Amino acid sequence: MLQERLYYQEPYRTSFTTTVIQHAIDEQGRPFVVLENTAFYPTGGGQPHDTGHIADVAVVDVEEVDGEVRHYLESPLSSGGTVSAEIDWDRRFDHMQQHTGQHILTAAFVELFNYPTVSFHLGREFVTIDLATEQVSTGDLRAAEKLANAVILENRPIEQRWVTQEELSAYSLRKQVSVDEEIRLVIIPNFDTNGCGGTHPSSTGQIGSLKILSTEKQKKNTRIHFVCGKRVLDQLGAVHEELSDVAQLLSTPLVQAAEATQKLLDAQHTTEKKLEAAYEQLLDVEAASLAGRKTTVIRQTYTDRSMQELQKLARKTLALCERAIVVLVSETDDKLQFVASRTNSLSPDMRTVSSIALPIIEGKGGGSATTVQGGGSRLISAQELAELLERSIPVHA
Repeated sequence: MLQERLYYQEPYRTSFTTTVIQHAIDEQGRPFVVLENTAFYPTGGGQPHDTGHIADVAVVDVEEVDGEVRHYLESPLSSGGTVSAEIDWDRRFDHMQQHTGQHILTAAFVELFNYPTVSFHLGREFVTIDLATEQVSTGDLRAAEKLANAVILENRPIEQRWVTQEELSAYSLRKQVSVDEEIRLVIIPNFDTNGCGGTHPSSTGQIGSLKILSTEKQKKNTRIHFVCGKRVLDQLGAVHEELSDVAQLLSTPLVQAAEATQKLLDAQHTTEKKLEAAYEQLLDVEAASLAGRKTTVIRQTYTDRSMQELQKLARKTLALCERAIVVLVSETDDKLQFVASRTNSLSPDMRTVSSIALPIIEGKGGGSATTVQGGGSRLISAQELAELLERSIPVHA
């Protein structure tokens, strides 16, 4: 009977003595034992399993299989019979805080906005609930968090009752239960009644506090990330440490870190604008130098220049020429990129140029009759590709 299991009868119990009734190895080769009774909670209902020790052997997983609780061990027990066991209380109590906090936050969203929870996950660092709504405003988040923490601070009792299917009609359930027998209700009076198989503290005050951290879209739902209890302090400590490091880097008090960061971002934006202007001027000078060669075909190779740079430089150069064809090639350790473009006063179809060059470098490209670009593997040098492109031009004038 579920009701007789120690983790339900005495959820605060951390050690116990019992009898091993089965030693076995599962299909994956994992050793496990089944006990006469257990305080180890098996994974279920969104709550992870307990860990701890049985006869000084670590319990690494706990699962319910075909009505029996299997305690998976780090190594097989050396003996059977009567054994002493102890659960990891810090892990258990953390799960109790997070799971009960989920009940309260879920109920808060239902009471305030009628947003039902469609899924729940208790992770190592964060807890999440998925709400059946595509959008939750900042105001909604603040209101739900405020109500949840008010219920926590009121230190309301948390009741756990076993009822039959026939007795359910006497309770106002947040959602329908999914079992027909051994129905367990977790009740926070005048706030929430819900069917649940998890472990919970005896009062809401033991949750400590609840903090919503972030949200994200999940198809047509909204996922809420939050923490409770000690995890709130852990998050606060981590954030404070990070902000302290930022403040130290900015040489400013912690409370002025945001203002100092904004000033830094403004200065960076100004610097970026100046760099962009200087870069444009540099390209203008470079284009003027290329155009000054007074040749019909202007050919130049570079190292580590982007396609955008090659295209912009070609346009600027041709803008200074009446009759010219520009062939620009850039190489990296393993790639080649090129641009070949002409003024409208000339007639060669530049697509012929790329159709000859691209197979040589196993590349891809595109363009029009006046301008083509492409890239491929560095199977030849940049100089060799530039010369090939020039030779491939049908007519120079």
